[in-house]
Amino acid sequence: MATTEALPGRGIRSVSMTDGSNGLAMNLPDFSGKVPATCFPTSSALAASWDPELVSRVAAAIAAEARAAGADVLLSPGMNLKRDPRGGRNFEYYSEDPLLTGELAAAFVRGAQSTGIGACVKHFAVNNQETDRMRVSAEVSERALRELYLPAFETVVRRAKPWMVMAAYNRINGAYATEDRRLLTGILRDEWGFDGVVVSDWGAVDDRVRALRAGTDLEMPSTSGASDAQVARAVEDGELDRSVVDVSADRLIGLAHRADAAGPAPAVDADAAGELAVEAARRSAVLLTNRDHALPLTRGQRVAVLGGMAASLRYQGGGSAAVNARTTPEPLAAALTAAHGNAVPFAQGYRFDLDPDTPEAEALIAEAIAVAEELDVAVVVVGLPDAAESEGFDRADLALPASQHRLIEAVAAVAPRTVVVVVSGGVVELGEWRGRVDAILFAGLAGQGVATAIADLLTGAASPSGRLSETWPVRLQDAPSFLSFPGEAGRSVYGEGVFVGYRGYDAVDRDVAFPFGHGLAYTTFEYESMRVVADAADGTWNVDLRLRNSGRRPGREVVQIYLERPHGTRAAPVRALAGFAALELEAGASGSASISVPRRALERWDEATGGWVLDPGAYRFVAAASSRDLRLGTAVDIDSAVPMQPLTPESTLQEWLAHPVLGPALLERVSASDDSGRTIGMLTNPHALLMIGGLPIRRLAVDAGSALTDHLLDDVIARFAPQDSTT
Repeated sequence: MATTEALPGRGIRSVSMTDGSNGLAMNLPDFSGKVPATCFPTSSALAASWDPELVSRVAAAIAAEARAAGADVLLSPGMNLKRDPRGGRNFEYYSEDPLLTGELAAAFVRGAQSTGIGACVKHFAVNNQETDRMRVSAEVSERALRELYLPAFETVVRRAKPWMVMAAYNRINGAYATEDRRLLTGILRDEWGFDGVVVSDWGAVDDRVRALRAGTDLEMPSTSGASDAQVARAVEDGELDRSVVDVSADRLIGLAHRADAAGPAPAVDADAAGELAVEAARRSAVLLTNRDHALPLTRGQRVAVLGGMAASLRYQGGGSAAVNARTTPEPLAAALTAAHGNAVPFAQGYRFDLDPDTPEAEALIAEAIAVAEELDVAVVVVGLPDAAESEGFDRADLALPASQHRLIEAVAAVAPRTVVVVVSGGVVELGEWRGRVDAILFAGLAGQGVATAIADLLTGAASPSGRLSETWPVRLQDAPSFLSFPGEAGRSVYGEGVFVGYRGYDAVDRDVAFPFGHGLAYTTFEYESMRVVADAADGTWNVDLRLRNSGRRPGREVVQIYLERPHGTRAAPVRALAGFAALELEAGASGSASISVPRRALERWDEATGGWVLDPGAYRFVAAASSRDLRLGTAVDIDSAVPMQPLTPESTLQEWLAHPVLGPALLERVSASDDSGRTIGMLTNPHALLMIGGLPIRRLAVDAGSALTDHLLDDVIARFAPQDSTT
């Protein structure tokens, strides 16, 4: 546990901080281990619930255990966007989508801080890889920053008011995040109104004086006085204004006072926390396929569990967030025996430490085949080993071990029914067997309750309701960032721009294994009606939906609202998530959901004008069961004023002609002075414009003759340019 230094003589206490994204991850004083705690699903798994209320309850339970252990601040949630499926800490993050990330992270902060502890959101910002993480520069456009990488943080800061924000290791367009004044002061404080403490990631400060100037209040960990001496010298030499130090000191004093005012720690109910861990694990699982109603299992079926992972289920990732779980999952065969009511045999099928081509590995598969062909259903458990997903390194690929593929292929060839359970923190490639097995359940890294949760879901004691929070590509090479991740020579170029995750796959109409938002239930839902109404008071749009459970079992549907921008909007995603809600309905029952879509969801960032723009035109609101399972749609026409890029003689001909005011004025003036008709003919010839439209208009003024001159351009700007640069 990290602490700030106390000043008893001034009545300022120390503040204790600990990790805790999926459970209290507090080190013992001698670093001999960690404090025992309840281990909940990782953020990647919990995000599949699409349930802010559940996330809030989990956060409150984690925070209660942290407070009981003496912590004042929980260094979570991690909320970086999943730019690439190979990201080493993707299991600690929520989603590839900023809206879903922001909603869930805000819920976590609210839940945690309801116990009197402070939350510290991280890692601010554009911290999307582990490779070279201490120095890599994320080369990212302002539009991608504003539309993808910053909105979730903005949502949390404005709506949940976290006590702290952690500045990341990496650089952003060349500047270390801890030294980026525009980011930490201009955007975080001045634009969003953050009034808490900015702390560095552990060891992220390159220059303490520059970091202080930028707005990094607290450097962690201690540098044994070296940074203090550097700051003192800078003040004495006039390099650093004393007021900068005073402001940060006041913020740290305010943090100590906040911790003082928290009151007594809430009581910890370990049994209730354990039950919540199981509930969260159930809600985190995603049923990817279910051919011919292979699931749920029926009482009379004879079932076997196959696969080495089933005997020791993975339930969390590695690194600073790892929890010393109070209890660990039992073997799945034992949990399934208890849930199913019949004895469930187990065969190992594979071992991570065996070469799949050895006789010993082949013997394990043969043993599994012998078990599977005698029973009705084979449940094959596969996934990634502990060493595959951890803080500190990125994944090299998305492959499952070859031995697991061989086991599935062999079992599917002989078993009457084959059900595959996938246990991993992130996306994996499933291989050709994806379409041949009878069902696939993605359990994620679901915490200490994972075995009970899987057994309940397989037997129908609980119904799967999870939805993917990131796209599963058919193969890694399809990922939008495949060629540029993780970069080289200290730079990672975000060349995909705003086309991250489903936005990228949709832009090129790429087939995917499973789309963003996908997930099945043991029932079906019919989308009956949809209505979109504008709220003139605050610019939001309200989407009212009516659904019916058209199946034979109760279930939970996650309704997703996507927004499609007007045709012709420059470089816009096909559609983007704008809101979501969940409905739990009994078989045959109908219900309603109302989803509010804020004005910001309709806007785009315009780099030319440096602000948000609402383009006029027809916007389509789509109600969907995933980013590609579109059920209902309604179009609305919006008339708005659009800030126009200021034009200069250096602007291109196409930019001039596209301007609604200066374009017509230019053509009129040229036509009036062009005796030969040569210049106006060139400016209005579609074929010629294909060749010259991208040239600066001043260059054309040089080449086109007297009809298009610098004087004419300056005169058009002076006489016709709108004063407010809007139309």
